[in-house]
Amino acid sequence: MLSTLHDTAVALQEGRLSAVALTEDALARATDPAGEGARVFTKVYAERARAAAQASDTLRAAGLSRSPIDGLPISIKDLFDVAGETTLAGSVALEGAPVADDHAVVVQRLLAAGAVIVGRTNMVEFAYSGLGVNPHYGTPLNPWDRASGRIPGGSSSGAGVSVTDRMALGAIGSDTGGSVRIPAALCGIAGFKPSAWRVSMAGVLPLSANLDSIGPLAPSVRCCATLDAILAGDDITRASPVWQAAPLRGLRLAVPTTLALDGMDEHVAATFAAAISELSAAGAQVDEIDVPEFAQLAAINKTGGFTAAEAWAWHRDLIARAGDRYDPRVVSRIRRGAEMSAADYLDLLDAREAWVAAVDHRIAGYDALILPTVPVTAPTVAEVSADDAVYYATNGLILRNPTLINFLDGCAVSVPCHTAGTAPVGLMIAGANGTDSRILSIGMAVEDLLQA
Repeated sequence: MLSTLHDTAVALQEGRLSAVALTEDALARATDPAGEGARVFTKVYAERARAAAQASDTLRAAGLSRSPIDGLPISIKDLFDVAGETTLAGSVALEGAPVADDHAVVVQRLLAAGAVIVGRTNMVEFAYSGLGVNPHYGTPLNPWDRASGRIPGGSSSGAGVSVTDRMALGAIGSDTGGSVRIPAALCGIAGFKPSAWRVSMAGVLPLSANLDSIGPLAPSVRCCATLDAILAGDDITRASPVWQAAPLRGLRLAVPTTLALDGMDEHVAATFAAAISELSAAGAQVDEIDVPEFAQLAAINKTGGFTAAEAWAWHRDLIARAGDRYDPRVVSRIRRGAEMSAADYLDLLDAREAWVAAVDHRIAGYDALILPTVPVTAPTVAEVSADDAVYYATNGLILRNPTLINFLDGCAVSVPCHTAGTAPVGLMIAGANGTDSRILSIGMAVEDLLQA
């Protein structure tokens, strides 16, 4: 079992472990030629990390601790600005572009909290896929079945594997349509997508302004809650109620039967059913409900949705200069945005507002939605790369459930719910905008139940 942020912080505080030793272990894993580090990281900050770890140990020896993550190795996705560096976002098309003048707000908050940033993690180019495949820097392989070459999930592919392979204790990713929750689910860890407004996007290379959010991947839901509070700039002492698990007995949980349960493979279906059974036995009221709005989303997004339109607006000049340097499967999806008119975009804004209001009304009587994060276990890189039709169909299936929550402008946590030794499966617990504390509290309770 992976060490949690809390357990590691206690070991540091009690002197059973040093930040320097912890960092050296993370760096050794990241640079091990026999490991996944070369595909997990696009850049490793070895000397910077060692200096930060030494500073943390020195402060701790003087009785000072900046936060619960002081001295802990954390990775950041390759779309956060680091002062003096060009942010490449898993691409080669931006090579030679101007360097960032300042750190992204997210990076600033991690450094202020004493995090040891070990490196930038690989990702799907420009965050535009849920599979995790990257032709420029290689694809980090899923720890569950590395021998078969299974995908890690994306777009925060390196982020998920950096945690499972203990190159970092936590990772910071982005989530536009599931890019935190998908790799968390497929790799067997926790991942949290907050309400988008909670964490600043300043200094982050965008994909879709209407859908982007920043969230953590970590060994547990409690770890995610700690990292989320720091990323959001919360007072860590006043944020302590976030870390209290909600009582399961009496909770009202809704399983949406529209769309969200379609296409499950046998393992995901059996694992999800077992988790629901355990929740019911623990006293939660679990109802199956119809959410017809979910079936309408494909038609609403028929012209490419916010992602294509807003990505095209950001990328169009770069594509004109360096379109041949993009992953063809990424640039083809971005180019769809050129077909959307201003009127189409305004219609989409109106349709989303009405859709969100209808879904919020439908789920208002429940504490949370619960559904499979991803309806299938991780396929192999070879399978999804065989041809474009398979790639796009698999990508659409894997993105489907998480995307519902991004369009809702909600929040969600993915909790591992599989039996040890079997293929990882994520249970997604989701809620409307602003219900982050409640969703994290329910996530902790579900995690405690399933681990027990």
